[in-house]
Amino acid sequence: MTAIHESPVSGLTAQEQSWVDQFMDETTLFLGPDREIMRSHHIAPRSVLEEEYIAKGVDPLQIDRIRKRLAGALDEGYEMCEAMGAAPGAKWGDLTTAVYTAAGDVTYLSCHGVIAFSAILHHPIRYIMKYWKDEPTVGIHPGDGFIHNDARYGNVHNTDQSMIMPVIRDGEIIAWVAATIHEGENGACEPGGMPSGSETPFDDGLRMSPFKIVERGELRRDLLTFLQHSVRDPKLQLADLKVKIGAVQRIMERIDLLIDEVGVETFVAALRVTVEDVEEEVRRRISELPDGTVSFNQFMDSTLKENILIKLACKVTVKGDKMTVDLRGTGPEILNRAINSPLCSVKSMFMQAILAFWWPDLPRCTSAMSPIEIISDEHTWADAGYDAPMGQSLQASFRGFSALQSSWAKLQFANPEKFSNVIAPWFNQINTFLWGGVTQHGDQVGNLCADLNGMPGGAKPFLDGEDAVSPLFCAMADTAEQEVMEEEVPFMQLVSKRLVRDNMGFGKHTGGMGYEMIVASEGTPLWGFMTVTSGAKFSSVYGMFGGYGCGTYPLARVKGINVYDVLREDPSRFDLSIEKVMNEQPFEGGQYMTDHMGLQFDVAKDGELYMMSQGAGGGYGDVLERDPLAVVKDVELKRISEKVARDIFAVAFDPDTFILDAEGTKELRAQARQDRLRRGKPYAEFIEEFVTAEPAEDLLYYGSWGDATEELTATVFGIDGPQRVTAPIAEMPIVMLPDRRDLKVAQLEARVRELEDKHGEDVHRKS
Repeated sequence: MTAIHESPVSGLTAQEQSWVDQFMDETTLFLGPDREIMRSHHIAPRSVLEEEYIAKGVDPLQIDRIRKRLAGALDEGYEMCEAMGAAPGAKWGDLTTAVYTAAGDVTYLSCHGVIAFSAILHHPIRYIMKYWKDEPTVGIHPGDGFIHNDARYGNVHNTDQSMIMPVIRDGEIIAWVAATIHEGENGACEPGGMPSGSETPFDDGLRMSPFKIVERGELRRDLLTFLQHSVRDPKLQLADLKVKIGAVQRIMERIDLLIDEVGVETFVAALRVTVEDVEEEVRRRISELPDGTVSFNQFMDSTLKENILIKLACKVTVKGDKMTVDLRGTGPEILNRAINSPLCSVKSMFMQAILAFWWPDLPRCTSAMSPIEIISDEHTWADAGYDAPMGQSLQASFRGFSALQSSWAKLQFANPEKFSNVIAPWFNQINTFLWGGVTQHGDQVGNLCADLNGMPGGAKPFLDGEDAVSPLFCAMADTAEQEVMEEEVPFMQLVSKRLVRDNMGFGKHTGGMGYEMIVASEGTPLWGFMTVTSGAKFSSVYGMFGGYGCGTYPLARVKGINVYDVLREDPSRFDLSIEKVMNEQPFEGGQYMTDHMGLQFDVAKDGELYMMSQGAGGGYGDVLERDPLAVVKDVELKRISEKVARDIFAVAFDPDTFILDAEGTKELRAQARQDRLRRGKPYAEFIEEFVTAEPAEDLLYYGSWGDATEELTATVFGIDGPQRVTAPIAEMPIVMLPDRRDLKVAQLEARVRELEDKHGEDVHRKS
């Protein structure tokens, strides 16, 4: 929404309409996100200056030299943020720096960092240019800096904060420079910046539309004070604000020197030509792909509060040099759950897939997505409205990444010229612990562990995926040293980054493995943990061309014990793993619990165990085609169990010597293929038995059912309880899920009435 009015009044003359527009502009009560800005990911048309400068001619070698100089400047700014940043995300490399055209198009990103962070900042820059440039109370001057984090104005999620500064020459804005850091703590209803318990936008914490916090080079202390009082960690808010300002100013110094060398005209032309060159090259590469349509659906099994099944539908069509990504059929937004995402956030993860996995050889310029059309229904969970909570927008965004990555593998499989490897899906969930409370130093904090950055990679047609290598959103991120964290926060990782046996996507080539983490706090008056992921019931990553997907990952806890007391008394019991603890239950008196992976902030007493594991990358190809020697080697290294080797890979070997039984393997695999043929059915027969008219009656399902996308199915809760509704998105009633505590109370009340009725019947019989 841009104002309280939407469209001109009909029947007015041009003069009368101009009076109405002027009146409405002068009396606008509220400026929200601009729909025209927020729905577009295409590059802006050339400005008059750009047209004039390019017409004079630009040497391609000079453009290449400017690109390299910009890359160096941006990498220097990135390294400054990483070296000096206070937030855990800054220390791990969960950040980016970038330079933009005057209209906000990303021309170049730092070679390290999160592409998505910069791929989305054209939205706030265009907002600033449209609403604040000529606004007398704001304006844009040399040395000004704008901060923002609100995903509804163009951000991945609200825990990321950006510093945006203009490059001005002779009173003209010729470019922008920005830095973005995943700060973590932002004052949300739960510590750490990514609240799984968010039920309204007001629970999401700081929601900064783009506003000026640096005035002509001076940090505004009044606004800084407001921000510091809005978060749990005011020192972090100040420290990283200064870090981002310093990094952007350093990049601008480098740009100043560059402009002095080449001139304003050449610099501006080079930025614009780079943007246009990438768009033109992408059109050429699309035209090389075979015409056709591929579909890939993703499902989430949780709202992070209760188990549901919600669909993200994706259909990619190529025709000539045009590509269309159709998201229709995606489930409706759930207006009191945190999992909704604005479309811009999903698009930013599309860009992450395009520049990091589709065409990593291109300049890191977001015009790579400009030729691609996106079709989406508003008010779905991947295209949520203004009033939906978005504290966990990554849930839809990451699935958008996987859908695009998997579709791309299918599209380019038969293409003669490939600009990247065909690859099975990367693991796409942030399996880690968020934490918050009072530290051993008396500071109130909230943030998260770096372990989320150890996402395993997908397998390739010729190579296994890499174990716990990097997050899908940041190729150069770090998992950090827990020992460093222990100096700042009151918990230890009793088990840290130990690969979990059998935790891989099986296939001819296996997906990368994930590790387990076991944490326990001690020595603090108040501490707690939470988790913000899904995939405990339904695999979040699938395999490719016959490969298996990742496993399902529950959260495990042991409450009511102090493991530190146990280990101090008997250090030999320091032999912990999720498998051992949950199966053997070695701590007497403990409450052993498993849950789905959406844990709201849970107060932890000293020594209580919280346990989870990273996921796995998708496997590639048929498991029966895997090299038997590689299977035996995996058993020897304890990467897989003997059972998996025999039952999944059909490999025979001596368990004592790890010597392959070649003939036995040949027989096992022949039998496995015969078993497949026996189980197999003609496709039409399979469809007739497998496909149902609607989801199972007791399943809370959201999204299209089958191939039709015009209507969505949703379970809607009203006065009469849950009802399944099938309707177009425009006719879908508001979807809100009941409070789990209310449901529990209702169950207990029903049980009390049942017992009372039974007691009454017993009394009646006796009388």
